[in-house]
Amino acid sequence: MLILEASNIKKYFSDRLIIEIDDLKIYSGDKIGIIGQNGSGKTTLMNILAKEIEPDQGFVRQFCDIAYIRQFSDESIYADKKLLKEFNLSQKVHQNVFSGGEKTRIKIANAFNGENLLVFADEPTANLDYKGIELLKQKLLRVESFVMVSHDRLLLDSLCNKIIEVRDGKLKFYNGNYSFYKKQSEMEHNRELLEYEKYIYEKSSIQEAIMDRQNRSKSMRKAPKRMGNSEARLHKRETTQKQQKINNAANSLKTRLDKLEVKEKPKEIPKIKLDFSLTNPPESKVVISADRLSFSYGSKKVFDKAGFKVLNGSKTAMWGENGTGKSTLLNLIYKNADRSIYIAPKAKIGYFHQDFENLDYNKSVLENVMRNSVQNQTVARTILARLLIRNDDVNKKVGCLSGGEKVKVSFAKLFVSDANVLLLDEPTNYLDMTSMEALENVLCEYEGTILFVSHDSAFVNAVADHLLVFENHTITEYEGSLEEYRQRTNETPKKAKDETEQILIRMKMAEIASKLSIPGADKEALEEEYRSLASMLGKI
Repeated sequence: MLILEASNIKKYFSDRLIIEIDDLKIYSGDKIGIIGQNGSGKTTLMNILAKEIEPDQGFVRQFCDIAYIRQFSDESIYADKKLLKEFNLSQKVHQNVFSGGEKTRIKIANAFNGENLLVFADEPTANLDYKGIELLKQKLLRVESFVMVSHDRLLLDSLCNKIIEVRDGKLKFYNGNYSFYKKQSEMEHNRELLEYEKYIYEKSSIQEAIMDRQNRSKSMRKAPKRMGNSEARLHKRETTQKQQKINNAANSLKTRLDKLEVKEKPKEIPKIKLDFSLTNPPESKVVISADRLSFSYGSKKVFDKAGFKVLNGSKTAMWGENGTGKSTLLNLIYKNADRSIYIAPKAKIGYFHQDFENLDYNKSVLENVMRNSVQNQTVARTILARLLIRNDDVNKKVGCLSGGEKVKVSFAKLFVSDANVLLLDEPTNYLDMTSMEALENVLCEYEGTILFVSHDSAFVNAVADHLLVFENHTITEYEGSLEEYRQRTNETPKKAKDETEQILIRMKMAEIASKLSIPGADKEALEEEYRSLASMLGKI
């Protein structure tokens, strides 16, 4: 059943075409993920489809009620009591100030308050912890149709059956989840690379053939002086005819060269040659640690005799629910505000957070990055290119950049600074999928120590080799990835249950074995039961 249709849409900002849609139809059962780079027009697309902004051309028809989880909005609580309880908002009804995570939960609860056939969601996981993301996922699983802008790759993988990529104002459609889209994109990239190599080979071959014809034409010998006039005229005519044929062939090749379809070389990832020795890195095994750390905000306890270690060169993710103290700990470390926290003497801390206070909005991207840099400009430009800020974009004033672009400039400043320990608080906020994957690659190649907070499971899995898990005012260390941690913690209860079952079965088998020696016992039945228990034991 058709539930939404958009046709011949064009939307301009000033003279720039932001979105162009030839034809878009959404049917009942469509679960669509929208992806694209920062500033590509994803939110504009959502607002046009929701009829919150008018296109300059074309029309949108809606054939059902729509709920909309907006990225940038402050909403009052109006969801029913059951939803408020599910989203842990029951005690927040009379509250005036909300955290980022609470604001997102309010918007989600409100959106699911009614029975809507189609749900729009613009970055619905912003500021949500992993429990909030799982709750959102369960809600969306029960929705018949949705359109969602998200940079959460695991969410897109587990929920979507279609992907729309917004690129250069146009929509590109893929049937499948995010992983399918990635495979298709890689295949397209490889095909473009093959076509480019074929184009270069063909172009080079034609150019060589033209050069060969031209050289042959120039080398045609003139008539020898000893030749008679009639012979010389004959020789000249034959030579002219041959030259004409060669020139015709050369001109034909030039025409073929002119008509050859130009193929652009696919962009390659530039290599970073960061001289990390310029940061004078610490040599100690542990760069940050704490023992018996206790901290409270007034009567609210955050840490109670907590302890942890951050190893030199590790990529450590801080994992836990909203409000468990992850950002608090980053601030305590950065400000060196607690005596129980040890920081290695040669550790130089670089701190990324969301207010961009380290940026000068009146200076260019490159001027910002090079200020206080210990690396040369070539390295700075390479890092910016890896973060998708290329060519003349480095000369843009920072004040003109989007939130995602400012995030990238802040990262670039950290990477070229004298910092050898990076603290990152929610580094993927504001970043599109491509930028996030670019940041992952840069962080994985970074030689220093990284301690970061993120609720993006895919990002944590890609970067972290250690975890600090925050729960019940304590911090627990795990070596390995988030996926390994989840497997370990899920297996532990099962393992304990299996061991208990094994003990009970063995006790029962011992009891049966003792009954077999009793005169008059039904040995056949007991032996059958014994075999059955032995089989059960073998399966555990």
